[in-house]
Amino acid sequence: MSQSIIGEFANQLLSGKVEVVDLSAVLGPGTPLLKLPPELAVDTPKIEIHKISAYDDNGPWWAWNWLKLGEHSGTHFDAPIHWITGRDHPDGSTDTIDPGNFVAPVNVIDCSKETAENPDFLLTVDHIKAWETEHGEIQKGEWVVLRSDWYKRNGSEERFLNADETGPHSPGPTPEAISYLLDKGIVGWGSETIGTDAGQAGGMEPPFPAHNLLHKANRYGLASLANLDKLPPKGAILIAAPLKIEHGTGSPCRVLALVARD
Repeated sequence: MSQSIIGEFANQLLSGKVEVVDLSAVLGPGTPLLKLPPELAVDTPKIEIHKISAYDDNGPWWAWNWLKLGEHSGTHFDAPIHWITGRDHPDGSTDTIDPGNFVAPVNVIDCSKETAENPDFLLTVDHIKAWETEHGEIQKGEWVVLRSDWYKRNGSEERFLNADETGPHSPGPTPEAISYLLDKGIVGWGSETIGTDAGQAGGMEPPFPAHNLLHKANRYGLASLANLDKLPPKGAILIAAPLKIEHGTGSPCRVLALVARD
């Protein structure tokens, strides 16, 4: 029976009845990166791609590069040890997480209209409950992601960060929303913005609740996702596998979704 299920799934992939949707942004020197106040912390370095060889004297038959980039650059995975609240989880780094947690059903909460009207839009428990009434309950072990269409700003770091003298302005969850989702047993939370929290989340209680609460609970984050507008509210499978970095706090990754098409 198990082999039959896998075989049928393979046939669906080959026939195009299951579509693979890329939820990742391009990773390169122009990728928007988080900017932190210099008095608070050191920023991740700008992404660099350096040529080793390109069918030349340094390697006549092959081309390859070496990279300089932070773990939390571009579309990336946040492991629990990324945050101080999750630092003690023995299975909280990218090399120790159970790989079964990288593949799970995904719930897509569409708040693109609200975000277009207010870049500081905050997802509340009431928003989530209204979504569940329409689409069905969020189940244990599933991903929840916020569709804001923010990824369409990705070509400009200025527009993507959307910062002024009061700080960055981008959508995200309230602390209560994250607590509600954790009570439901989600495996992780994702966003199309630079991080998993709202731009103004530093002033919340607790500060940066998505990071603070998710990682305390040994759960995961995904940031700078793209193309969530290509997914249904329910029914897709999300695949988010970070690099197996030794004691890694996170990793850029190619996030994919499997979507059934008629």
